[in-house]
This record gives sequence, structure tokens and C-alpha cells, in this order.
Amino acid sequence: MAEEGLRPIIVKRIKKSGGGHHGGAWKIAYADFVTAMMAFFLLMWLLGSTTKGDLNGISEYFKTPLKVAMQGGAGSGDSSSVIPGGGKDLTRKEGQVKATDDPSMKKTYNLSAAKQALEHEETLRLQALKDKIESKIESNPLLKKYKNQLLLDFTSEGLRIQIVDEQNRPMFALAKAELQPYTRDILYEIGFVLNDVPNKIGLSGHTDATPYMSDAGYSNWELSADRANASRRALIAGGMNENKILRVVGLASAANLDKQDPFNPINRRISIIVMNKKTEENVMRDSAKIDVGTAEPATRAAAAAAGK
Repeated sequence: MAEEGLRPIIVKRIKKSGGGHHGGAWKIAYADFVTAMMAFFLLMWLLGSTTKGDLNGISEYFKTPLKVAMQGGAGSGDSSSVIPGGGKDLTRKEGQVKATDDPSMKKTYNLSAAKQALEHEETLRLQALKDKIESKIESNPLLKKYKNQLLLDFTSEGLRIQIVDEQNRPMFALAKAELQPYTRDILYEIGFVLNDVPNKIGLSGHTDATPYMSDAGYSNWELSADRANASRRALIAGGMNENKILRVVGLASAANLDKQDPFNPINRRISIIVMNKKTEENVMRDSAKIDVGTAEPATRAAAAAAGK
């Protein structure tokens, strides 16, 4: 009875059979192959049916970094190529090549030629102003009457307009800074025309060598400066923009027009300089130096007052 209770253990092994000769894995590989071939033939069809211009546009699109496509510019990091680190040099790994460092992309500028072009343009502008003033003198009976007292020429500083005295026709009252009525009329006419150019204006007053007799220390230096200022006021009253004035000086008889005869009435004059750019820059630079020189002692005095 005991032997009858022992029953053998039977293990049934179920053999799984694949679907077909090699199973179903080949179907996946075949599907991938067919998909790839379909994509390839689709690409070939697109390339064959797209115009050359569109192809160039697509090529440029893939050459352009996203940052540049969104914001513009020569390239990411200002590079002439999107190849990381090397630009056109594939062996370079240190960093991108700037477009400005690429000899083929560098632009050369002839600063001397540009400067000469600007100077030529300014010369033409001042010449046109000279022609206009001369034309106004000829057409205006009032100015034509004083034609011999109006001298126009070019100097290293720009266009110079001089109003000179004649023996019987002085511009100012004797030994005073009071303008004669006809002098004021001349300055009124000139002042309005000067607005036609953007150039700054310089004024200088001149006297002859006749000593100015005064017990108060008033001399030809003060007289020439006062006459220059009186002329400045007349130009502004005639319509000239006040901001055009850059320099007003009195030179007494230090720069005579007739160097052979320092007492010649022609030496008594007012010079109006329509400054060129170079003269204007020199005056501004000298003015800046004066401001710095006068500001420094004031700064020291303030520091001393503060107990520093």
C-alpha cells in the first residue's frame, strides 16, 4: 500500500514554436528598411522637384545658427562659420574665428581720403556762402555803397569777412565802441546770411596804432574787445543764431592789415571768421584746457575749506 502511494512526478515542457521559419523578428527589420527606403526616395523626389533658388535657401537655413536666425548678426560669437571652434580651419579647437579676423572679410578704410572729402565739402559750402554774400552786396544798394569796406577772403581758419574803416567813413564813433548806423545795417544784413551754414563764428576787433589816452587804464585792447562785442550784438539783432558765436576777442593793433603803416585807417576793422572744422575743434580744445586749469585750484580751495 505504501508503494501505491508513491506517484511519479511528471514535468511537461511546452516547446514554444516561432511563427514561421525564423520567427517574427524579420518583420521589424523589414519594416525599418522599407521606411528608410521610402524616406530616401521621398528626399530624392523633393531634391529633383525643388528649384535651385529654394535649394540654396534651405542650405543657408541649416548653416545659420538659431541665435543668428532669431536675432541677426554675422554668426554666433561673431564667427564667419558655424563650425564649432575652428571657423574654416577644421583642425582648430581653441575657439571660433571672428569675422573681423578673417583676412578675406576685412575692410580697409582710407581715413585720409575721408578727411579730404569732408574738407572739400566744407570748402564748397564756405565758397557758396562767400558767393552769396558778394551777390547780396551787389544787389543791395545799401551794401553796395560800402563795397570797398567789405573784404572777403579765405584764411587757414575759414572764410574771413572784414569790415574796415575808411578815412572819412569810420565804423565806430571816435574812440568809442558805438556803431555807426550804416555799420549796424551792414552787420544786420550779414548776420542773417550766416545762418545758412552750420559753422561757428569768431569775432575779433582791431584798432590802429594810435595810442588811446585814458587815465582809467582803458586802452586799445579794451576798446577793440568792446567793439567786437558791439558787433556781436548787432549780428544777433540781425537774425544770426546766438549759439553760433564761439569766440570774441580784441587784438588792438597787434595784427595790422597794413603792416607798413600801422596808423592806416584800414587797420581799424572788425573781422568775422566763419570757422572751418579744424579751427572750431582747436578753439573747443583750448577752451577745455582753460576750464580744467581753472577748476583745479577751485577744487583744492574747496578741499581746504572742508578741512581735507
